[in-house]
Amino acid sequence: MSAALFLTAIPAVAQIDQMVKFDAPFAFYAGNSKLPAGSYTVTHSPDNFDVLELENADHSQSAFVECMTVDANTAPSSDTEVTFNKYGKTDFLSHISLQGDSAEIEILRSKAEQNAAQAAAAVQHSLSAQSGRQEQVAR
Repeated sequence: MSAALFLTAIPAVAQIDQMVKFDAPFAFYAGNSKLPAGSYTVTHSPDNFDVLELENADHSQSAFVECMTVDANTAPSSDTEVTFNKYGKTDFLSHISLQGDSAEIEILRSKAEQNAAQAAAAVQHSLSAQSGRQEQVAR
């Protein structure tokens, strides 16, 4: 009986995922996709935990980016933040720090960002964000 209860609990846990919401007052690149200024929600792809999905508030713009979790080697973050690398006038999503977590979600650099990094030094800047739990709808 306890084995049956355990097996029924697994799908419920798998349907809940961490999400981050932020407002970008500027256009930015997420991977190879240029996204306009606006409000965005970031979640892990339901098919691959090494991929993040960014979607704007009206669901008209979205992008997928490859990511990995890295140890920040610092004390747990006191706030949830979304960090960008700025090269000249172009911003690239770089990483996401979650409140209370010492690890960060690092966005893998796209070819466009690698090229921008060869031409100019990155200036990092962060935006405050909100994080929480989101129930995933079965697809």
